[in-house]
Amino acid sequence: MASTDGAPHTADAVGAPPAVEQVKQAAKEQQIDPYNVSGGVDENGNVTAIDYEALRERFNTPALTQEHLDRFERVTGKPPHRLMRRKLFFSHRDFDKILDYYEKYGFFLLYTGRGPSSGSMHLGHAVPFLFTKELQDIFDVPLVVMLTDDEKFLYTRNKNQGKITKGAALGDFIEYAHQNCKDIIALGFDLKKTFIYTDYEYMGGHFYQNITEFEALLTNNQIRGAMGFDGSTNIGLNAYAAKQCVAAFASSYPTLFGAGDFRAPTYEEPRPRKHIAAIPTLIPCAIDQEPYFRLLRENCDRMEFPAPKTALILSKFLTALQGSGGKMSASDPNSAIFMSDTSKQIEKKINRFAFSGGGATKEDHEKYGGNPDVDVAYAYLSYFLESDDELIEIEQSYRKGTLSTGELKKRCIQELQKFVEAFQERRSKVTEEIMREFMTPRKLEFKGNPNATASIEDAVSEKKPEEKQENTSGKLTKGERKALKIAEKKAEKLALREKGPEGEQPKAEES
Repeated sequence: MASTDGAPHTADAVGAPPAVEQVKQAAKEQQIDPYNVSGGVDENGNVTAIDYEALRERFNTPALTQEHLDRFERVTGKPPHRLMRRKLFFSHRDFDKILDYYEKYGFFLLYTGRGPSSGSMHLGHAVPFLFTKELQDIFDVPLVVMLTDDEKFLYTRNKNQGKITKGAALGDFIEYAHQNCKDIIALGFDLKKTFIYTDYEYMGGHFYQNITEFEALLTNNQIRGAMGFDGSTNIGLNAYAAKQCVAAFASSYPTLFGAGDFRAPTYEEPRPRKHIAAIPTLIPCAIDQEPYFRLLRENCDRMEFPAPKTALILSKFLTALQGSGGKMSASDPNSAIFMSDTSKQIEKKINRFAFSGGGATKEDHEKYGGNPDVDVAYAYLSYFLESDDELIEIEQSYRKGTLSTGELKKRCIQELQKFVEAFQERRSKVTEEIMREFMTPRKLEFKGNPNATASIEDAVSEKKPEEKQENTSGKLTKGERKALKIAEKKAEKLALREKGPEGEQPKAEES
């Protein structure tokens, strides 16, 4: 999966105030795709906050509503995670259908990933995994985590115009993947129902069969349109989308469901089983990854063994320390809190770099209050502080000016230090042996919904063509325009036949 921080890997601080020479540049729109995340720039050269509503409309992804949260609680019997309650996971594709499937068939596949670009993950990387773990615990379903060491190598080599650079050799990315794997394990995932792999180590078998079949469905124009590539992009990156897409197919991992794979030395089961291909997938990820899975959803039903359209639940970005115009970047240590940072480093980074929404002076703050909407310390608390009541109290006090910027930063530092210290304690116990257990293909153990009414095999026999969704946009789709032209031609031919060879109406037949 492309970097889950999504930020351009440069030495510049993401979201930092513009340099003097940038101030007079023309206004530009925000740029969000799997390889770039940045807010817009106004006419004065100031970086603006990411407009998530505009982004949702651009990608045409529905909002995650209170109705979805209520349904989630009815189906699972558990309250939604704080990241859902606070609309930090704010958009989706077919989340309601995944709940339908879970109620009827009992389980689905969870899939997410990480593009390893450094030896330690940061808080922004941790957020989707924390949420994924919560979903795994609540639904009791299998999870696959893809570590895209190959994609990060290809991206970095492309960025460096093919040159070999220090810390960016192919083997470096395999090592980053192993270290990130240990970080992910330390977040508390259940070994019995979790499989983690790197592309370089696992690819082959049914996975590779799916890759080549899906590659045959994609065109260069589709890849360029979705990813923003051009003719200078290396062919590895152009082909990579198929790998990330089919990683969401349950049929890429037959061993996890008790079936054989087509690998040495036994070469069992040359093709995937239909009922495994029919298992749907839910992907928790940041919204910058959506273009990949748009390609997936457009083509998954064209596979020999079709897969259901992948469901997504999409998050906002954990902002960079410098402000809301970007997100934490692994390449800029001053933009992020890393999972390897000491308590002292966390304190220093928050106090020194965290953008404040407080008043310019103590008097101004007490008179006019602060703005938690742009305050980085408050933003971090909204992700990591469990208590809704305390978060509301902090917000209200800050707006009133009774809570100072220093006090808000202090509370943020305490919460982040507690989280990172607990993580580091667990991380110290993750050995090479434990890592390899998670990375060993094997049948996973999960229970799913104990009240399901049907089996996966039933899903295959009941599978019918999906009903076309009603078009409410007021504009005809490409398919509808084509159908209309065909219907018009048929009507013209029918009219000519009815008029006869001389253009006269045929006589009515005698009774």
